[in-house]
Amino acid sequence: MDQGPITVGLIEVGRVAGAFGVRGEVRITAYTADALALMDYRDLKRADGSPALTLVSGRAAKGGVVARAREVETREEAEALRGLRLYVPRAALPEPDEDEFYIADLVGLAVRSPDGEPLGRIRSVQDFGAGDLLEVQPEAGASWYLPFTREAVPEVRIADGVVIAVRPEETE
Repeated sequence: MDQGPITVGLIEVGRVAGAFGVRGEVRITAYTADALALMDYRDLKRADGSPALTLVSGRAAKGGVVARAREVETREEAEALRGLRLYVPRAALPEPDEDEFYIADLVGLAVRSPDGEPLGRIRSVQDFGAGDLLEVQPEAGASWYLPFTREAVPEVRIADGVVIAVRPEETE
């Protein structure tokens, strides 16, 4: 499903998983720590910033929420939305606690060694099951992964647009 270009300043918070029941309820897989937080955001957007769903009621369900949306009246309408990615403006999210970061705030930051040597930029944040990894893209060459731990990343300065990183030793 083509959802157009992503508007800067939007954070993906969920995806429509399909219909629930026969009365037009929508199953939403939540990407928030608390699935019911989606109900607090209420006005969910498409990737291009246009309106997607206005949640009017909902309840927790395995992996997300089952919700009623103003725009959906039938099971068929709900099912037709399957796969729709849902976003909220970054400004709608609460400020993270100290030593917590939103992935969207990390992607694009410059990565430097403790000596100030440029190592690249954060291309993505991945979790393959053993904890978060920062994918670092150098100016030239292949990207590499850095564990997102205090030892490997002793300092994150969002306001300065930089992450201080200790690159792991290469092993054969």
